[in-house]
Amino acid sequence: MGNFFRKHCPWLERYLPCLFFGRNGEQEDKGGQVFANLAAVKPDLQAGQKDLAGQTDLESKIKEKPLPPLPGQNLANICSFVALFDYEARTEDDLSFRAGEKLEVLSASHEGWWYAKLLLPEGSVCPGRKIAGYIPANYIAADQSIEAEPWFFGPIRRADAERQLLYPENQEGAFLIRDSESLKGEYSLSVFDGTSVKHYRIRKTDESFFLTERKTFKTLNELVDYYSKNRDGLCTSLREPCLKIQSPATFDLSYKTVDQWEIDRRSLKLVQKLGSGQFGEVWEGRWNNTTPVAIKTLKPGSMDPKDFLREAQIMKNLRHPKLIQLYAVCTLEDPIYIITELMRHGSLLEYLKKDGGSKISLTHQVDMAAQVASGMAYLESQNYIHRDLAARNVLVGEHNVYKVADFGLARVFKVENEEVYQARAETKLPVKWTAPEAIRYNRFSIKSDVWSFGVLLFEIITYGQMPYQGMPGYQVIQLLDNGYRLPQPEGCPEPLYEMMLQCWSAEADARPTFEALTEQLESTMTSISLHLARPRPWDMDPQDAPKGHVLANMANGGCGVGLSPAVGVTLDAEELWYTSSVPVTLKNS
Repeated sequence: MGNFFRKHCPWLERYLPCLFFGRNGEQEDKGGQVFANLAAVKPDLQAGQKDLAGQTDLESKIKEKPLPPLPGQNLANICSFVALFDYEARTEDDLSFRAGEKLEVLSASHEGWWYAKLLLPEGSVCPGRKIAGYIPANYIAADQSIEAEPWFFGPIRRADAERQLLYPENQEGAFLIRDSESLKGEYSLSVFDGTSVKHYRIRKTDESFFLTERKTFKTLNELVDYYSKNRDGLCTSLREPCLKIQSPATFDLSYKTVDQWEIDRRSLKLVQKLGSGQFGEVWEGRWNNTTPVAIKTLKPGSMDPKDFLREAQIMKNLRHPKLIQLYAVCTLEDPIYIITELMRHGSLLEYLKKDGGSKISLTHQVDMAAQVASGMAYLESQNYIHRDLAARNVLVGEHNVYKVADFGLARVFKVENEEVYQARAETKLPVKWTAPEAIRYNRFSIKSDVWSFGVLLFEIITYGQMPYQGMPGYQVIQLLDNGYRLPQPEGCPEPLYEMMLQCWSAEADARPTFEALTEQLESTMTSISLHLARPRPWDMDPQDAPKGHVLANMANGGCGVGLSPAVGVTLDAEELWYTSSVPVTLKNS
């Protein structure tokens, strides 16, 4: 597999050869409890020479262009990296490290796992500690880069920024800087004021960063330092960076399972049964006695191993924060095991039923839907269809994280069920979640997933009620053909029910995209939060107004009632949500 830099940053090879070539004589242990899975080997691995030739052509084209700037990054020190999170070695080939420790990358031969050594302080002695081994690439960042700063959170969405800043562990003044959603190459500052989260656009020129043109900075570090000492129009001065409570999921169990991920089932230990269903059981387990995982054990005959491996090969390469990461499989004997990342609170359906509205608020419900829509928007961008989107196939993790699971598996399951409609001999469908065109004509598309999402939204709002309660599958099909739709649930806000109805449009092309649904839900969630928090208007940045409305036009240094001209933040038409009575025309930039 081409490494991360060859794939995404080929122009760096001239300057950083250490990241493009492994060490001479580097040994790779091919033993252990990993078996070759020929069906899962990526095609580009079998055509390495062709890839290298293509890389040379691409590099020659890119070399003709000037090197793009890397803000806050010292190219001379790029081979030095800093750990962003703690990591405990999972195998004898791995390297343990702690957040903040420095490492040197010796080989970046795989996108997800690099070979590195610790850069220990001069004169320090660590007897018995391993200082070199494989590490997950998404746990480190180049030293002296903004990615290495504790306050930089990269390309997270606005709603994710709010979610993380509102963790109870964060105090007033907690903040983060993220990539702007609406303007590529620019940034947004998100700040917790003790009650809610405010957002400010960080403007950028060739030479400076600024919130207001009267005060500019050469680097983001200087901007953070200034507003840490001076409120100067912000809702509060910056204090501590937002805590990075959750470590990211690794792309694989280990370096060895990157391409050879048919693992020995003896390396797995079933610890606690989490649930069961028509296809089998789900267990909390341990891999290699080190790594918590979820293990789905499938009933014999549930699927054809060859069909599953074909689908799993695609599934393993789908990577998004709101999708469950597939790690490995055991298919050489029954029962088939599917090994994924562990979500400790089980399925969303059981989570909703258990709560019944006692703790889960409307804001949380909308947040659930928004996170699911975000994961589905990624599948949409990859032209991949889920086919069985429902609350039972969404998993709940710690800190209110929700992820889509079992995408693609509906194509390979072969189990009969009274709620399943068989359109053709090889296709069985959960009727109450399936779009009419998929039922009648076996026409699956991302738009049929949108229909299912509307039913999922119904499940969320009703705390896990069965849709079409008491109706058999054949009756549901007849009613849908006659234009019937699920009624508006009690307590469901009108905008959310309108969203459901849009998802249930008879014409597939009339249904919204998942990207549009994500934006609508995140906007709705923010509006609800604002209404509950009831922030004072004079504390709000005009950027926190809804699209088409602001508190005052401050783009030219003007100020509105109760607002200081010191704020002076240019409006962001993509990130506004505070209600006001002063409508203006906003230009998308």
